[in-house]
Amino acid sequence: MTGAMIMLVALCIDAVLGWPDRLFRAIGHPVTWIGRMIDALDRWINLEGADESARRVAGIVTVAVVVGAAAEIAWVVTWVLPAGSPGILLGGVLAWPLVAMRSLRDHIRAVADPLAAGDLVAARRAVSMIVGRDPDQLDKEGIARATIESLAENTSDGIVAPVLWGVLFGLPGIAAYKAINTLDSMIGHRTQRHRAFGWAAARIDDLANIIPARFTGLLFALVCTRPRAALATMWRDARRHRSPNAGWPEAALAGALEIRLSGPRTYHDRVADEPWLNEGAPDPQPADIERALRLFWFAILAMALGLAILAAL
Repeated sequence: MTGAMIMLVALCIDAVLGWPDRLFRAIGHPVTWIGRMIDALDRWINLEGADESARRVAGIVTVAVVVGAAAEIAWVVTWVLPAGSPGILLGGVLAWPLVAMRSLRDHIRAVADPLAAGDLVAARRAVSMIVGRDPDQLDKEGIARATIESLAENTSDGIVAPVLWGVLFGLPGIAAYKAINTLDSMIGHRTQRHRAFGWAAARIDDLANIIPARFTGLLFALVCTRPRAALATMWRDARRHRSPNAGWPEAALAGALEIRLSGPRTYHDRVADEPWLNEGAPDPQPADIERALRLFWFAILAMALGLAILAAL
C-alpha cells in the first residue's frame, strides 16, 4: 500500500528530526498556515451581531473551505509526484510535518524532567503549554495526571489519527485530517464567540477521531504488561469521559498503568467535576509519566510494524 509506505517514511523522519526550530523560524509549519486561514475566516465571517443560526452556517462554510483547500492542495501535489520509490520518499517528506510524534515527546519530557527533580514551578509552567487547566492549582499528582492524559489524547489526535487517514487516503487524507483537528483546536470551543461558529468543527473532529481513538486504546493495551486490565478499564470507563473519543486512550492507559485519570479539575474560569477513569486506583506519580512514555514508544513501534507489514503486502 502506497499510503502505508508514505506514512512509514513520515514517521521515521519525524522520529529522527522532529520539526527543527530553524525550519519553523524560516517557514513556519503547515498547522500555522492552516491556522492563519482559520483565523482570517473567523474574523471575516463570524460576525458579532449575527444570530446563532447565521454563525453556525458561517462555521460550516469555514470548515468546508479550510478542509477542502487542504485536501485539494494535497491532491494536486500527489498528482505531480513521480511514480515509484521517489514519489513515496517525497510523499513521506511532505507528510512528515503533519505527524507530531517527536513534538509530543518533547512536550511531555519538558514536564517530566522538572517534576522528577521536584521543581514544581517549572513543571507547572511546562504543563500549562499542553493543558488548559489552571497550573497554579496542580500539585505533583495533578501535574502527572494532566501530563499523562495529554499524552494519551494527543497520541490519538497527533499521531495515530493522521497516520490512519494518510494510510487510507494518502496526502489528501492526512492534510484534511490535520485541517479538521486544527479547526477544532481553534474554534471548536463552547465560548460565546465560538459556540455556534465552531459547532461544525467540533462535530467533524469527533467523527474523524472515532476510529483512531479506539485504535489508540487498543495499541496501549496491546503493548502493556496488563492487557486484560487495560481493555477492561477502557471498555468500562471510556464512555464516562466528557469527550466521545479522548476517554478511550486515557482509560486504556489508566488501566495499563494502574492509576486513575480524569476526575475533577480547575480551569481559570470554572471547576469541572469530571468522573474518574479507573476510580479506586492511586493517583499517578512523577515516575508514572516515564512509564507512560515507554508505553507510548512501544505503541508507536507497534503501529510502525503494522505499517511495514502493509507496505510489504
